Amino acid sequence: MRIRSCLLLLSVLATISFAADASAQATRDIKVISSAGARAMADACSAWAAQNKVIVAMAILDWGGNLIESHAMEGAPMNAIDTALLKAKSALRWRRPTSETNKIVRSGENLAPTFMNDFPQPGALPIIVNGQVIGAMGVSSGDGEKCAQAAIDAVFKGQATASTK
Repeated sequence: MRIRSCLLLLSVLATISFAADASAQATRDIKVISSAGARAMADACSAWAAQNKVIVAMAILDWGGNLIESHAMEGAPMNAIDTALLKAKSALRWRRPTSETNKIVRSGENLAPTFMNDFPQPGALPIIVNGQVIGAMGVSSGDGEKCAQAAIDAVFKGQATASTK
């Protein structure tokens, strides 16, 4: 009887321990891009664009796809912010630079982005900190990914990447 009681007690303790472990994993901390961080990214991208003599518009999204900053330089085409936003959404959804998604679509390897209302054109990067996608930045020019990378580097100072690889 005593052995049975000990086994029952061990079983109950194991169940409680398992439940405690499971509840500890029921949530996770999520990093977010602050408004100040997004504004700094827009400023850094604008500075890069001015230095490289290109006119750009940009959109910066948080991890949930919410627009937290957008900016168009003087002279940007009327559709530039919309284009930047579509690119950013695509980079966020596919968790990769839109230039990579573009190659996958063009090769026929994966056509899903074309019928999921994505815009797999080069110019946007996901923003990844410690393996967690915290947002994306889309830029409306042909050199958009270079501008976005310059902004990510300037603001996150090596703490963020644009690839999960």
